[in-house]
Amino acid sequence: MHTAQLPNLRSLTHADIEKELREFEAKERARLGLDSKPVEHWRDTNPQDFVKADRSSTTLLCGGLTRAQDMLIGAALRGVGYRVQPLEVPDNDALRIGKEFGNRGQCNPTYFTVGNLVKHLIHLRDEQGMSTEQIIRSHVFVTAGACGPCRFGTYATEYRKALRDAGFDGFRVLLFQQKGGLKQATGENNGLEFNPKFFFALIKAVMAGDVLNAIGYRIRPYEIEPGSTNRVLEDCKRTLAEALQHRRNIPLALWRCRRLLKSIPVNRLQAKPKVSIIGEFWAMTTEGDGNYKLQQFLESEGAEVDVQVVTAWLLYMLWQGMWDTKQRMTLPQDDEANGGLDGKNPRRKLLTLWSADKAMRGLFGFYARLIGLRHYKLPDMDEIATISHQHYDVALRGGEGHMEVGKLIQSVTHKKAHMVISVKPFGCMPSSGVSDGVQSLITTKYPAAIFSAIETTGDGAANVKSRIQMDLFKAKQVAQVEFEAAKATSRGNAEKHNHALVYPHTHGFAGTAARLVAQP
Repeated sequence: MHTAQLPNLRSLTHADIEKELREFEAKERARLGLDSKPVEHWRDTNPQDFVKADRSSTTLLCGGLTRAQDMLIGAALRGVGYRVQPLEVPDNDALRIGKEFGNRGQCNPTYFTVGNLVKHLIHLRDEQGMSTEQIIRSHVFVTAGACGPCRFGTYATEYRKALRDAGFDGFRVLLFQQKGGLKQATGENNGLEFNPKFFFALIKAVMAGDVLNAIGYRIRPYEIEPGSTNRVLEDCKRTLAEALQHRRNIPLALWRCRRLLKSIPVNRLQAKPKVSIIGEFWAMTTEGDGNYKLQQFLESEGAEVDVQVVTAWLLYMLWQGMWDTKQRMTLPQDDEANGGLDGKNPRRKLLTLWSADKAMRGLFGFYARLIGLRHYKLPDMDEIATISHQHYDVALRGGEGHMEVGKLIQSVTHKKAHMVISVKPFGCMPSSGVSDGVQSLITTKYPAAIFSAIETTGDGAANVKSRIQMDLFKAKQVAQVEFEAAKATSRGNAEKHNHALVYPHTHGFAGTAARLVAQP
């Protein structure tokens, strides 16, 4: 083709380009025979007939977060009119059942959670004597969807397959999307209403569980009397659950928990390595066999565990909404996709998301101060995105995405932890690409990082724990050297700060003991 025959690209409008593409698509479809006969896709029967009239006689089964949050979410939803029963933390029996009735090649969280549901229903049928028909009629399972390349969000079908093969055909599985917010297709007569009352109850329970978990992991490694922290935490859970269920004063309940926690005798003048757990959301959050009871194992090995709060995940989703909106505002025309701006006011949307971020941070900070969780900072999502983007594009989604990269960098540059463990299920596509790929570059650029990436399969616990122990040995040495250096600068005020709710915030050290002796 001569140059004179080429179209003037500068003169083409967006409409011209779209027209050319449609014509090209039509020609290609005709050439390939794609328009010759209609395609009938396979569809899976999806029973979801849960209406308002059935709410008083139907039990919602839920679970998947920490023990504290599952308990508090159940109480909070009972407080807004639902019958709720949180499931137990999935164990290896749940994994076995999940593999027995599930398809091959699924990820670990799916086997554990699907198997946990089937295990519970089998218990209702075989141990409590309920008929299968009664179980199906009076129970509903509620679970969250997923995003990006994560396969977990497609497994509602796998739930139904496993339930069908286990003898519970027709059992209802209700899925709500993590990014759906209030605008989810629930219908006017749906028994599960995703309205502001529902979500506010959920958020209060999640945040109460977050602050309770965070302060528990701070105190437990330094308790003088073994088991005292867990006993107090159980009392706190019951106090908060009662307040949520009966819609009483949550701040007062948190203040009562503060008084209980304050009474725990501690000795923080011990050089313990601080280990941060990051990675795939379910694997790093669960407290059972799904991650080899990682948190308990680390504490038994003499470490202080820094867990990721669920509130940070909620803030990450809000940040994604703001970032995506800003990118869509640069398009030549508004798109109609999910989250698109067609027919919407982008500036108003940004303001709404920004306000939600500030409100969530404010409520979390309020709860944290009441319970005595001092000097706890939620992550700055813009900062994490900035330091991560040169290594991992923030537009790539799935799992924690670029947050995994940013957290590892911050653990070194901000001295947040001596060691970082990224835990993920075997075959987890989003998290494996980060922890097994990008993080290798990060540890090269930041040689002070002690980083361990582990995969969970439900077996091989001895191998995983052996690998962790090797890296933990190095972290213990670093923590001890740091503690000795801090003592050289000590002003001798450590003992007066050595109390359960006094948490040192001195910069320059990662370890709690080093921060304590260096505190003015």
